[in-house]
Amino acid sequence: MSKLQLTIATSEYDHITDLMTGRVPVEGIDINYLNFEVEEIFYRFVLNREWEVSEMSFAKFVAQISGENPDIVGIPVFPSRVFRLSNIYVRKDSSIKELKDLRGKKIGTPEWAQTASVYTRGVLVDDAGIKLNEIDWYQAGVNQPGRIEKVKLNLPAGVKVTPRPDKSLGTLLIDGDVDAIMSAHPPHQYEAGHPGIVRLFADYQSVEEAYYKRTKIFPIMHVIAIRKDVLDKNPWVAVNLFNAFEKAKDRSVARCLEMTASRFPVPWGFDNAEKRKQMFGKDFFPYGIEDNRTTIEAFLKWTFEQGIAQRHLKPEDLFSPNIRGKFKI
Repeated sequence: MSKLQLTIATSEYDHITDLMTGRVPVEGIDINYLNFEVEEIFYRFVLNREWEVSEMSFAKFVAQISGENPDIVGIPVFPSRVFRLSNIYVRKDSSIKELKDLRGKKIGTPEWAQTASVYTRGVLVDDAGIKLNEIDWYQAGVNQPGRIEKVKLNLPAGVKVTPRPDKSLGTLLIDGDVDAIMSAHPPHQYEAGHPGIVRLFADYQSVEEAYYKRTKIFPIMHVIAIRKDVLDKNPWVAVNLFNAFEKAKDRSVARCLEMTASRFPVPWGFDNAEKRKQMFGKDFFPYGIEDNRTTIEAFLKWTFEQGIAQRHLKPEDLFSPNIRGKFKI
């Protein structure tokens, strides 16, 4: 009996490698696997739906799910999770030393609907008490001029985002056209060691750990989306894919925790993984809805408040209904 043929596109992650190579098969499916940088994946799938299953920006996913008659459905598999108080960059000679100092400033972002910036703006509003309309917002490519928004926005009253297609964010910051930038990808000037650009939080890990302990929010950056036409014909695909992604992830976590041999080229990598397990719990990179409800609900609140989602969604609105429970033996 022939298997269903599907093309999946994701960036390269150790916790997906075993699925990509076939060491973890997907029951009933033959996979054609594509690897690209996430920016290319998002651009091609968000705009053109070039393949059936795709890694997707969580914010752009939510934006499209919240519209009328969405043509994609998610499974609660989260390839990338990154705390985002590390993604604020300022000039070294700036008077901005903490979050509250951003009130009234000019801030650049690659896209208003970039997931990383959604989380950072959420912290600005909920933790620092800064209203979105108290910031002068600008949009530009991180390292290249001309980047555009990829989803329709419904910005809150009083909030304006000015496109700057003539310059990159890094150049805008160096030239003093903006006071700070929020970007998942560091500007290349920072990566090259430019002395004039620094992170707002030099010791960002301690700040982010404190944030997690207080809120239990572990930011989800990316999600796996499936074209709805595939699930309409083959509703079983959602659970089979979820199970395979989860098994591949569990095998990767086991490699992280192994002491016998160093599976990753990071000194004391297993020790750091063990410490993360103590902080986050046994499954420190969880998939599924319930183990991530606090994070997902916060994100859905922010995407609605920030004018990215057209309506205030619930976690269950995002994912295939087949995923919402698990059989037990």
